[in-house]
Amino acid sequence: MTIRIAMVAVLTAYLIGARTEASSERQTSQDKKEETRGAKVPAAAAPAQVAPEGTAYKIGPQDVLIIDVWKEEGLTRTVPVRPDGKITLPLLNDIQAVGLTPMELAGVISEQLKKFITNPQVTVSVSEINSRRVYVTGEVLKAGAYALLPHMTVLQALSSSGGFTQFAKVKSIYVLRTDHGKQTKVPFNYKEAVNGKNQEQNIELLPGDVIVVP
Repeated sequence: MTIRIAMVAVLTAYLIGARTEASSERQTSQDKKEETRGAKVPAAAAPAQVAPEGTAYKIGPQDVLIIDVWKEEGLTRTVPVRPDGKITLPLLNDIQAVGLTPMELAGVISEQLKKFITNPQVTVSVSEINSRRVYVTGEVLKAGAYALLPHMTVLQALSSSGGFTQFAKVKSIYVLRTDHGKQTKVPFNYKEAVNGKNQEQNIELLPGDVIVVP
């Protein structure tokens, strides 16, 4: 009798263990399937990255350029654009850069270098964009100069300044703009703008614009 009970106990334990193992394997298999599905979903759902459209960048004063002349280390260098809009290069002296795209400037340099070098290959890239900046000043947490992104508006520039201080008069903000030596003042009501009212006041900024938060 005792032997029979012992055999029944062993058989029961074996069956329970087998059932548990099978369940564990099913669960592990299910987990792997879910992990696989989870890894694939974001990749499938992720939107394609599209480069922003817009006109080619034109060089401005105080930008920093990298002039690379293939196989001519003595002519390859990093140069700042002077306030007068020119850069200085060996053999060529002063060259007008402001108002040209990097590709156009590369063409100008290449054409002039043909007097000294056979078939010069020139590449121009902008390493620092210092000419396209806007400024936020007054009762903001982070006053200063900010890079002017394509189609940046007043509201977008203010969002980069870290928010307002407790003393800010957000209904009396204005943009100072200088055009041909004449300064104009464009009012901006932050409360209206964030509520979707009078959107025409949320103007697109230009280089040198100053946003004042009184």
